[in-house]
Amino acid sequence: MLPPTPAPPSLTVDFCGLNFATPLVLLSGCVGFGEEYTRVVGFSNRDAGAVVLKGTTLAERLGNPPHRVAETPGGMLNAIGLQNPGTATVVGAILPGLDFSETRFIANVSGSTVEEYEAVTRLFDDSPIDAIEINISCPNVKEGGVAFGNDPDMSARVVEVCRRATTKPLITKLSPNQTDIARNARRCIEAGTDAFAVINTVQGMAIDSERRRPILGNNQGGLSGPAIKPIALLKVHQVHQVARAHGIPIIGQGGVVSATDAVEFMLAGATAVGVGTALFYDPLVLPRINAGLQDYAARHGFVRVADLTGRLEFNPPG
Repeated sequence: MLPPTPAPPSLTVDFCGLNFATPLVLLSGCVGFGEEYTRVVGFSNRDAGAVVLKGTTLAERLGNPPHRVAETPGGMLNAIGLQNPGTATVVGAILPGLDFSETRFIANVSGSTVEEYEAVTRLFDDSPIDAIEINISCPNVKEGGVAFGNDPDMSARVVEVCRRATTKPLITKLSPNQTDIARNARRCIEAGTDAFAVINTVQGMAIDSERRRPILGNNQGGLSGPAIKPIALLKVHQVHQVARAHGIPIIGQGGVVSATDAVEFMLAGATAVGVGTALFYDPLVLPRINAGLQDYAARHGFVRVADLTGRLEFNPPG
C-alpha cells in the first residue's frame, strides 16, 4: 500500500485577527471596488485573502486629466487622481453588492485634511467592511501640499484621528518617498495602527521627447511593478524590524508577479503579499502564485505558508 499523500501546506494567515484564506491581497486601485475583474473568465476573488477597494474620499472626485497611465520599462506610472464616487455612495450602493463570503474586503481611506480622513473612516466604521487602510500619501492641502505620509508627525496625527473613529483593524499604507520609513512606522504604532502596507508607489515621470512634454496629464505619477521590487523588499525589512516587537503585521507589496516574489516578501517580514500591477497583464496570476507558495513551503519543510514570515537569514558581516 502506498503511503498517504501529505496535505499541501496551509495557505491561511491570521491578519489582525482576520482569517485570510491566502496571503495574497489585491491592491487598491487595481481592482476597482471589487468587481473590476469579475467579468474575466476564470477570475475569482476567492483566490485572494483580501481585496482592498479603490481609494475613497469624502466627496466624489473626477480625478486627473488624461493621460493617467503610462507604461515604463519594468512597470507602469499612474496618476488617476483618486477618481471615486464618494464615501456615501461606496457605503450605501457599492458595499451591499459585494459578496463578503468570497473574501475579506478592506476600504482605502484618502483625504486632503485630517478632518476628512476622520470623517471617511467613521463612515466606513459603520459598514460591513472588514478593515480600513489609510492612504497617507495624499497631499495635505493645509500644509502646502506636502504628503501626510512624508512627515512622521503628520502620519501619526492621521492614524490617531482614524483610530478614534473606528474599532476595525487599521492598516497604514507607508510611502517610500520619505527619509526614514522606520521612524514613521514607530510613530504610527504609537498612534494606534494595527498593521502596515509597505510600500506605496515611488514617484516618477515619463516624457514624450517629440512633444517635449510629460506623458501624464498630471506631469508625474506613481511608479509600480517589478522595477520597484528591490526598494519595496528593503522597506518591508526595515519596517519589520520595528513592527515585529509589537506583533504588527505587514502587507508587503511592490512588483509581485510570481510565487518567488511573494516568498521573498514574506521572508523579509510580510504576513500578507499585495498583487496589483501584475493583474493588468495577467488577471489569472493569483492561482499560480498560491500554488507556488505551497510548493515552496512543502519543499522547505513548512506545514504553513504563514511560517515563512520573517525567516530571512542574514549573511555574516565582513
